[in-house]
Amino acid sequence: MSDAALRAYPDVAIVGAGPRGLSVLERLLLRLAGNTPADEVRIWVFEPGEAGAGRIWRTSQSEWLLMNTAAGEVSAFSSGPDGGPTRAGHGPSFAEWLAVHPDPKWAAIGPDDYGPRAAYGQYLRMAYESMVEHAPPGVLVHHVAEAAVNLDRRDGRTVVVGSGGRRIAVDKVVLTTGHPRNAPDDEEAALLTFARTRPPLRYLRGDSAADMPLSLVEPGEQVGVIGLGLTFFDVVAELTLGRGGRFAEEDGETVYLPSGREPRLVAGSRSGLVMLARGRNQKAPTYRYRPVIATVDAITEARRAAQRADGSAQLDFQRDVLPLLRLEVEHVYYTTHVRRRHGDEAAGLFAARHQELRQPHDAPPVRRLLAEFGVDDVEPVDLPRLARPFSGLEFTDPGHFHDHLLDLLGRDIAHARQGNVDNPLKAALDILRDIRGSVRQAVEFAGLRPGSHRDDFLSWFNPINTMVSAGPPASRVAQACALIRAGVLTVVGPGTEVTTDPDSGTFVLRSNQVRGSRREVTTLVDARIPRPRLSANTDELYGRLLADGLVSEHVNTDPVTGQRFAAGGIAVTRAPFHVVDALGRPDPNLFALGIPTENTRWFTQIGNGRPGPLTGFHADADAVAADILRARRALQPVVLTARSTRTPSPVAG
Repeated sequence: MSDAALRAYPDVAIVGAGPRGLSVLERLLLRLAGNTPADEVRIWVFEPGEAGAGRIWRTSQSEWLLMNTAAGEVSAFSSGPDGGPTRAGHGPSFAEWLAVHPDPKWAAIGPDDYGPRAAYGQYLRMAYESMVEHAPPGVLVHHVAEAAVNLDRRDGRTVVVGSGGRRIAVDKVVLTTGHPRNAPDDEEAALLTFARTRPPLRYLRGDSAADMPLSLVEPGEQVGVIGLGLTFFDVVAELTLGRGGRFAEEDGETVYLPSGREPRLVAGSRSGLVMLARGRNQKAPTYRYRPVIATVDAITEARRAAQRADGSAQLDFQRDVLPLLRLEVEHVYYTTHVRRRHGDEAAGLFAARHQELRQPHDAPPVRRLLAEFGVDDVEPVDLPRLARPFSGLEFTDPGHFHDHLLDLLGRDIAHARQGNVDNPLKAALDILRDIRGSVRQAVEFAGLRPGSHRDDFLSWFNPINTMVSAGPPASRVAQACALIRAGVLTVVGPGTEVTTDPDSGTFVLRSNQVRGSRREVTTLVDARIPRPRLSANTDELYGRLLADGLVSEHVNTDPVTGQRFAAGGIAVTRAPFHVVDALGRPDPNLFALGIPTENTRWFTQIGNGRPGPLTGFHADADAVAADILRARRALQPVVLTARSTRTPSPVAG
């Protein structure tokens, strides 16, 4: 027998078994399926909750908490069914699984509909269990139902320490821990202190709505909500639908039928705008848009130009990247307008000529082209104005502001219902989702100058991009409008300020742009998901990893000026995403994927791949799996427990 045949694959621990951890498991199993090991291969999955679903997608949450991605665009498997058993590499999409679900309510959810988060959690559990059941011969998957709290390096191996005392020695560890819980910042600490000293006030810090103690809110209580994004919709659903309220359609308009058990909601944000709706999905699950202007080659050329001009290949987002994104949006926007007015052939001709011009809408050649195709009367896309429509405006009273808000949201709902292919605006904004790969090429791994990364991209563009392209289905926006009309929801206005009033013993929300907007509340809910900040992460594991120097925070540094920006995410290499330690050394045995690496990378919170060609979600996991399986070793697996060094009997799942 050859020496290679005698050597075992590494033992692996996956820390966190939500969608990202599941994707790593899938790619490991798929690669092992074609390489039958001579010895047992052990994969240990540390997840204190449901393996596959994790905390965010757990199956016990309310069914009115919805995903914000159409069911047909979601798959935990890197390829579709092939006639064999559901297993790593071959399984149904979320929509295909829903279609045969025994619950007729869930089976009625079509590929262009938005499924409950709890249903997606069940799907992820099914995926995990199927992968484990049909793992390749000799491959054992163990679910350790504990949180990992430490990584202890011993004799060239890593002992993963569980919160319940399990100690598992492995060769490779992958961190896929998902959404963090951060220590309070100064503002949050002040609000917490104010609430603690004035019972029964409550301040609920940002988290998944399913993890907030919203049941403590009393019927009729005045409740403030900070943020008008995706978590806002979840909080609102819990406090209305979750209290027995119902939505109905009357004369083509959504109305709210109260139960009498809901609180009175007072919400606000920087923009004062309820998050805009995603266009009704009209794209096939396997659809992939290929950018024609904001291409990877264009980003590469911008780097060459920056190197020549500045002595550094780092980009300035406003100067080098944003114009490309705007041109791509305009290209789809005007092409869709031409298609609507003159048909597919004219749209094809227009698109070819517009692509060659590569100039903004106000350039004379573009204006002439628009006039030639009869769309020069079309109002251009203004991304900042779409996301901040009330900037500089003042309103005489809350009713005046609500009239403007409801009119704007009504038009947005109408656009969204036309679809993300047929409606020019929603088609153009949806492209911002489709060209995330180009944005990543520009932004990730210190691709931008530190100041531009912090100010132009994260603080300015990212909120705008999220507001206009990553919103909920139109039905959710219509429900928010119904709640405003029913008097259950008050939107305070733009530039919402949150303060405390010691005299009244309440939290106060107000907008300086809306006269008479001041509202006092006794419960304050922060509906903003915390940003990953490694130094603030309260997870015991990351505290110890930082203290031991096994991980470090990504610091974007300008090589010319020395300017630095501590971005908050774990520092990792490019694929296969080895963690970089405190001395700046890539660790060959430690990997990190997903949300812990946010701001080193970008938009890592996505919780699924897509059917069809391999997407970045699965490609990232595959890069990790491939690197892990390149390493072989002669040692037999060693399993240590708090009570014994005896190897436990393998139990999958």
